[in-house]
Amino acid sequence: MCDVLIRGGRVVDGTGNPWFLADVLIEDGRIRAISPGLEVGAKKVIDAAGRVVAPGFIDIHTHSDLSFLVDPRAQSKLRQGVTTEVVGNCGMSTGAPLRGAARALARERLGQQMPEAELDFSWSTMGEYLDRMEEEGLCINLVAQVGHGTVRACVMGMEEREPTGDELADMQDLVDESLAAGALGLSFGLYYAPGSYAGTDEAVAVARTVASRGGFVANHLRDESSYNIGLLAAVDEFIEIGKKAEVPIHISHLKCLGPDVWGKADEVLSRIDAARADGVDVTADQYPYLASGSSITGALIPRWAQADGREVMLARLSDPDFYGRVRQGVQKGYRRRGGAERLTVANFPPRPEVEGRNMAELAEKMNVDPSDLAIDMLTEADAKFVSHVLNEDDMRTIAAHPAVMVASDGSSMSVRGATAAGRPHPRHFGTFPRALRRFVREEGLYPLEEAVRRMTGFPAQRIGLRNRGLLREGYAADVTVFDERSIADRATYSDPQQYPAGIEAVLVNGEVTLEDGEYTGALAGQPLRDRRD
Repeated sequence: MCDVLIRGGRVVDGTGNPWFLADVLIEDGRIRAISPGLEVGAKKVIDAAGRVVAPGFIDIHTHSDLSFLVDPRAQSKLRQGVTTEVVGNCGMSTGAPLRGAARALARERLGQQMPEAELDFSWSTMGEYLDRMEEEGLCINLVAQVGHGTVRACVMGMEEREPTGDELADMQDLVDESLAAGALGLSFGLYYAPGSYAGTDEAVAVARTVASRGGFVANHLRDESSYNIGLLAAVDEFIEIGKKAEVPIHISHLKCLGPDVWGKADEVLSRIDAARADGVDVTADQYPYLASGSSITGALIPRWAQADGREVMLARLSDPDFYGRVRQGVQKGYRRRGGAERLTVANFPPRPEVEGRNMAELAEKMNVDPSDLAIDMLTEADAKFVSHVLNEDDMRTIAAHPAVMVASDGSSMSVRGATAAGRPHPRHFGTFPRALRRFVREEGLYPLEEAVRRMTGFPAQRIGLRNRGLLREGYAADVTVFDERSIADRATYSDPQQYPAGIEAVLVNGEVTLEDGEYTGALAGQPLRDRRD
C-alpha cells in the first residue's frame, strides 16, 4: 500500500509542457508513478478532480534565515504552496557564518524583524547553522546561500576599504567552507553596506570560489535607481562579474526603482538578452508588486555614513557637519523614491503606532522635516518601509521575459506570534497566488503552465536541484494542489497579514503538510545541503 494517491488532477509538471490528466502515486517521500487510472491502495487519497497538481513552489529569494529558527512552521509560505525557500540573499546570510561584526549584525537584524524573539546564536559556521535548522525541525525545505556582505563583516567588519591579500583569501576560504558545508550558492548585496564597499575586482575574486563547487551567484545590484553608478551600469557590472568569474548569475528582484529609471525595463532586458547571446548564464527573479521593501539605512542613509558600524555612525551624528551631510543624503534618497509620501513604515518596534503611516504624513503631524524624522527614528531603530516606487509598465515588461522567475523577497511569517510583528509588505503572504491570479487568470500575460515553470522547474534549474522542481517519477514528493479558478492573494498593503485562497493541499517530502487548506502540524522539511537531496 502506498502512502498518498493524488487522484484525477490536471498535472502541470513544471517543465512548461501542457497539462495532462493523471494520478500521482507517492511512497517513501518520492513520486513513484504518474499515470491515469492508477489502481492501487493508499493510506491517504486526495481527490484532485478539477484541481491543478503542480510541483511545490520554490521561492528563490527570501530572508527567512532567522525566522525559521523562531517559528519553523513557515505558515505564510506553506499556505502559498511554497515547499522550498532559498535564504541568504542580498549578501546577507544572517544565519551563518557568524563571527565578529557579522554576529552583531545578526543580533541587530533579529531585533529589527522580530523584537519579541530570542535566539542564543550559539553556532558559528554554516554547517552548525544547518544542523541547528535540522534539530529544530522545518515545515518546508531550506536552501542556503552564503552572503558576501556577511563574510566581509566576519573578516573586515564594517570598514570601507579594499581588503588586503590575506583578508581576501580569508573571505574566499569562508565562502568555500560554507559551500562545502551545504550552502548551494553565493549572494552579493553590492547595494548594501558592507557589500557596497567592495569593488568589482573583489566581487569577481570571491565569485570565482563558487565556480569549482558548481553553485550560482545572486546579486542585489549595486544600483537599481540612481544612487551611485546607475541601474544600467549596475546590470553591466554584474554581467562582467559573471563573465570573468565564469559562474551562472542571477539578478535578484529585478526592477526599475524610482522616477529616475522608470521606463528603462526594455533597456535592462536587452542587456540580459545580449549577455545570454554572448554565453553568460544570467537569469532574474521578480515579485508581482509595485512596492519594494527597504529600511532607513537601505533607502535613505548614504553608504559612506554607515562605515564602521551603527554605533559609530550614531555617535558621529552629534557632529553638525556629519549630520548635515547625512541629512542631504536622506533628502536625495527621498527624491529618488518619489517623495517621503511613498515610504510607509512597516515595522518600527520602538513606536508601533507609526506603522502603516507614510513618512510625509508622520513628519507633518510631528511638525518636523521628513529628513530629520528619518534620522531621529534611526537613533532608536532601523525602521522597515514598504516603498511605493515601481512603475506598472516596467513591472509587466519584466514579468513577461522568459528568463525571469517569480520570487517573494519576503520572510516566513505568521498571523500571530513572534513572526507577526509590524505591518509588513503583503509579498510575505501573497506572492505566488498573486502571480497566478493576476498574470494568468486576469491578464493572460502567460499561460498556467508557464507560470508554474517560473515557480518550480526554473528556480530548481537555477539552483541546480536535481530531484526537485518537477513532477517526475523518482523525484522528491514536493507537491502543491490548487484551484486555478479561485487561487488569489488576500494580503493587502493596509491589511497584509492574511493567508491566500485556493491552495488546498501541500505535500513536503511526501508528507501531507496542508490539507483542505489547513496546516497538519507536520515538520517534514529539511535543509537541502546537496543538489541531489
